[in-house]
Amino acid sequence: MEHLENPKPENAPSPNPSRAQRRGGRTHRWRRDAVELAAVFLSVTAADLVAKLVVHGPDGPVVLAAAATALLATALFHTWWSHRHQLHGPPAPDAPAPPAGAAAGAGAPEPLKGPLHDFEETALWRVRTTVQDSPGSLARVCTAFATRQVNIVSMQSHPLPAGTVDEFFVRAPRSLARADLAALVAGAGGHDIWTGPADAHDLVDVPTHVLALATRTALDAAELPIALRRLFGQCSIRQYPGAAARGTAGVDGHVMRLPVPSGDLVELTRPQLPFTPTEFARAQALVELDTLLGPRVPDVRARLSLPAGADLTVRRADATDKAAALAMHHRCSPETLRKRYHGPVRDADRYLDHLLDARHGQTLAVEAADGRIVALGHLMWDDDSAEVAVLVEDAWQRRGLGLDLMRRMSALALEAGVETVYAVTQASNNGLIATMRRLAAPLDYQVEEGTLVITAHLAEAAEELPVPWQTRPGR
Repeated sequence: MEHLENPKPENAPSPNPSRAQRRGGRTHRWRRDAVELAAVFLSVTAADLVAKLVVHGPDGPVVLAAAATALLATALFHTWWSHRHQLHGPPAPDAPAPPAGAAAGAGAPEPLKGPLHDFEETALWRVRTTVQDSPGSLARVCTAFATRQVNIVSMQSHPLPAGTVDEFFVRAPRSLARADLAALVAGAGGHDIWTGPADAHDLVDVPTHVLALATRTALDAAELPIALRRLFGQCSIRQYPGAAARGTAGVDGHVMRLPVPSGDLVELTRPQLPFTPTEFARAQALVELDTLLGPRVPDVRARLSLPAGADLTVRRADATDKAAALAMHHRCSPETLRKRYHGPVRDADRYLDHLLDARHGQTLAVEAADGRIVALGHLMWDDDSAEVAVLVEDAWQRRGLGLDLMRRMSALALEAGVETVYAVTQASNNGLIATMRRLAAPLDYQVEEGTLVITAHLAEAAEELPVPWQTRPGR
């Protein structure tokens, strides 16, 4: 029965052909075969007639010349007609038609000006926007990017209860301003838009990036705060004792709270971008990995030969070195301890529990041949910076140990992506001030009520810093 309300093209195949339709298809094929066979016989007859005419007729060469001319004229006419049809024919069926009533230049997107690589300069941007969780929402944003020659390098989606957060890394013409990029996304239906500059390090795909951070965290407990910062960009990280004092774990807009094995709570704050459930799941996976592996410090060390001939070893220290570190404190003079801790030390045991915990930073120990620790250097994470401190036993001072530790800690900070370190001391501590100056890095000084804070900007001194675990002669 024919359905008039849903007509189909005559040649459209039916998804479930009936027996009559199959018979009709076979009949159609027999007819086509019969026509082709008749055409073959006709062609053979015509060829035989022409051959007899050329061979036996008096005007054979003339007939051949006329036939060749006719074939050449036919070929030229076919070429001209195909070219004319291509230039002036109607658009292809899949070409999108312009919106009805749209005038040129009025509300229509700018035409493409050529491929992206034709631009002399481009810039990398990170773009995050929230769109409706509906078909076509992502396509509209991608189309808007294409109209302004913005190339999408990578993207990821963060599903939300209402909507989806799409994050793009794009390469755009440098002439396209940041505000224009945001307006482009807004015009495609995006809201809660955030844009920021990106660099080549951001182009690693997310699974590879997370696996690399997990590997570093597995090797060194001190890498967990660094891994979290590299995973989420610029954010503040604080660790609070007692999870109950700071609320439960989870995401609350721009704040993420994560419990750690010690019972404390790590709080991440990112003012420019709210956290998503997907990001919380990634951070929780890193913390669970850290919990499963327990305290761990890589066994890295280097030899340090002093001019006096004593051989020393520089290595990472952990909680198992607490007894040797306490013994060194007892051998230090009160003046040396006062300069290190900015006052009398009544409870070095409590200080060392914190300093030797790898989750707060990295501690370097200089060990003599007899196993005694003669110097300690502490690199403690503090948001996007780090605090550095050095303690050298009195008998080993003025031999270059403090400078060597400071340079190694600065190199470790740069390796972790931290570009500024600071030392808190007293204005009368000439030894530490001289050590910081020998880093060959720009320094900032801030004095408050007798306390001096020296901040070193390491990026400009990166070439002067050593490989952290390279054996070096003492100076």
